[in-house]
Amino acid sequence: MITHQNTQSQNPTRVVLLGARGFIGTAIHHQIEAQGVPVTAPSSAELNLAEAGAADKLVMLLKPSDTVVMLAAFTPDKGRDIATLMRNLAIMQSVCVMLEKSACAHFVYFSSDAVYNTAVSRVTEDTPASPQDLYGAMHYTREIMARSLTKTPVLVLRPTIVYGPDDTHNSYGPNRFRRVAQKDGKIVLFGGGEETRDHIHVDDVAALTVRCLLHRSTGTLNVATGTSKSFFEVAELVAKQFNRNIDIISTPRQNPVTHRHYDVTNLIKAFPDFRFIALEDGIARAHKKMMEAT
Repeated sequence: MITHQNTQSQNPTRVVLLGARGFIGTAIHHQIEAQGVPVTAPSSAELNLAEAGAADKLVMLLKPSDTVVMLAAFTPDKGRDIATLMRNLAIMQSVCVMLEKSACAHFVYFSSDAVYNTAVSRVTEDTPASPQDLYGAMHYTREIMARSLTKTPVLVLRPTIVYGPDDTHNSYGPNRFRRVAQKDGKIVLFGGGEETRDHIHVDDVAALTVRCLLHRSTGTLNVATGTSKSFFEVAELVAKQFNRNIDIISTPRQNPVTHRHYDVTNLIKAFPDFRFIALEDGIARAHKKMMEAT
């Protein structure tokens, strides 16, 4: 669960956004600016966190009053091997070295629900982390690195499946379904799409992040809606957006069916007035933007 260091909303002095060019980072960047908070978002060309000397460059950039939001990572589409794991840990090492040299007012680390065992069907923040692959192990290791910081208040956010119009990862779910349906007129499921998962719109992820920044929240928070839908149901919602028939195709099942539901009691306690974008509305928004861009 999380603790608000600011009981009332208070804008950070400045936000340093690492990984601002990514899918989630771009949405957060927009909402931070909309809040009227100064933000600096160095690109990888300006600040390559994987290079030697990156920590020293960060120290020169950072002010003690800054809030740092860390999203920079090589995502699974860039590789799931040991080399990618080590590059991601090297990036986090640079950030942690910088924060040990020059503490900031607040550090927010974006992790992933990949830190949980896929066999666990009901998840809370108290569910033990038990990553099953190198990507999940990377995020959990980086969480531990962040929590080892002695001079900086730390928040860890663990988002579930994030969808929206500008996703570049094309992972299984709403984002891929929408693109494949547009291109091929069909959606191909793993098995019959029986698995249930929580899907959260990227704008909700950004809005919750900004709230955490305003309250200078610390601890760990799962970023999820608390409502799970099967991939078949998601495919049906995507197919409904088109003015032509979209075939939903089942395939022989290769892996056992698993389900995942989030108990979001802690999120509701932290932000009782927050209202999530309904999955059907979010998928419609993403579809409209995709069609406008074609």
